[in-house]
Amino acid sequence: MLNNQINIILLTLKISIISTFIVAIFSIFLVWFLEKVSLKIKNIIEMFINISLFISPSVLGYILILILGKKGFIGSFLYNNFNITVMFSWWAGIITASIVSLPLMYNNVKTGISSLDPIYGEVAKQLGATDFQILKKITIPLIKRNILAGMVLSFGRAMGEFGATLMLAGNIPNKTQTISMAIYSAVESGDSQTANFFLGIILIISFLVMIVYNYLFQKERKIYEKN
Repeated sequence: MLNNQINIILLTLKISIISTFIVAIFSIFLVWFLEKVSLKIKNIIEMFINISLFISPSVLGYILILILGKKGFIGSFLYNNFNITVMFSWWAGIITASIVSLPLMYNNVKTGISSLDPIYGEVAKQLGATDFQILKKITIPLIKRNILAGMVLSFGRAMGEFGATLMLAGNIPNKTQTISMAIYSAVESGDSQTANFFLGIILIISFLVMIVYNYLFQKERKIYEKN
């Protein structure tokens, strides 16, 4: 019993941590890339990025099944050519967690980059720096608090993901069952002890996430007030 509970906690943390780093790296390069395209293309892409904020998790899960299921246009290609099945795997949990947390990360990075004075990039270009060097040496260090804040929020969102993950990854014990799903299963079966245990775990983690998030912004606020 204890081993099973530990496995559920570790799987939840693994999915949340991996998805957080994926969306952090992806968001940085995506915002950087979209700064160079037309406003129309940028708006269309951002619409797809933020769509998970406006549709229910079950609808999102069904859309992902249509795309990544064995009959989906990506899922069928992976299955027929590489014998890879995305559904009912822990990777499916990473995919859903990444998609639902992407808007939080993307918008934090976008806000950070938008607030930068263009003079930094212009001076660096005059000194011979490439766009990638400017991103690496100037942009990322200057928006590191936005990145960290986005990562904290993305991690918290991934931790609590349920609906879309349930549809794409399933609720398979010792394989895809996360803390949220374990609570759902325990409540369904009338096992209040297990449900309360996992409730306590996820509340502790959530409070720690909020403490880190508030710390980042309080520090940023103090720096802003000094200036």
